[in-house]
Amino acid sequence: MSMHLEPEDSRLEPGLRAVLSERRQLINLAYRFLGSLADAEDVVQETYARWYAMSEEQRDAVASPGGWLTTVASRVCLDLLGSARARRERYVGEWIPEPLPDRMEWISGPAGGTGDPADRITLDESVNMAFLVVLDAMTPAERVAFILHDVFHYSFAEVAEIVGRSPAACRQLASSARRRISAARRLPAAATAQRADLVRDFKQAWEAKDIEALIGLLDPDATTIADGGGLVSAQLLPVTGGEQIAHVFADVLGRAPDLTILERTVNGQPGLVAQQDGVTVSVLAFDFDGDRIKHIWAVRNPEKLRPWTAG
Repeated sequence: MSMHLEPEDSRLEPGLRAVLSERRQLINLAYRFLGSLADAEDVVQETYARWYAMSEEQRDAVASPGGWLTTVASRVCLDLLGSARARRERYVGEWIPEPLPDRMEWISGPAGGTGDPADRITLDESVNMAFLVVLDAMTPAERVAFILHDVFHYSFAEVAEIVGRSPAACRQLASSARRRISAARRLPAAATAQRADLVRDFKQAWEAKDIEALIGLLDPDATTIADGGGLVSAQLLPVTGGEQIAHVFADVLGRAPDLTILERTVNGQPGLVAQQDGVTVSVLAFDFDGDRIKHIWAVRNPEKLRPWTAG
């Protein structure tokens, strides 16, 4: 059920307009819960399907349609997160959250059509790749409690209603999640301009296959993780060490000399996109330790590159 309607359309009945206006909020929530645009779209579709499966009388009895939709979407996400471990065990290689492009963050509809403003992901720190990777290491309840309270500012009473635990338990869950975030933020934050310079320098050194320059840009203990999903070639295990990573990237260009490297914003941060014959084949997100690159996430799974190739 695709709800690609303008929530501001004056021709819509006010109740329907109010319900559809929640779509952007639901997409934003579900993406942060799941780290996947495709899954987020499915969750929102399922949520609206459940809303319209109710009778008109049942819908009229809902005091807060927005609250109802958020509760249902969050619970669907909780169920998906609970089954994610089994799905990840079948996943080939490393799993990386699905990267977001920066061109207004349009999400295509099920048929590949252009989405509407209600499908736009709001970019902030809570969708950068480093943050999403930390979220992915949390328990489902931690993740949902933290995102609802700390990112979307729901009260713990509201979170408790959604998660099905007491407000005190939800407070503990969010606190535990906050400690995970704080532990991951021990690295000094680099300014945005400095990050962009580092990524640009990395791009130029990569294009030149300049091993020494790449090593100079990478932290000695840097890590690269690639996600091919078993659909394309990718390193199945993380590569650690600046020198090893430099050789891996030089080797990639050696095997694919026609690769075009482009500077792009990835999840709100400076990143790179690799294309072959105009088709995006890899999206790279970065994290930094001062003036060095500390982490590189290379998403190659074509199913996760759909937003980068649509339109």
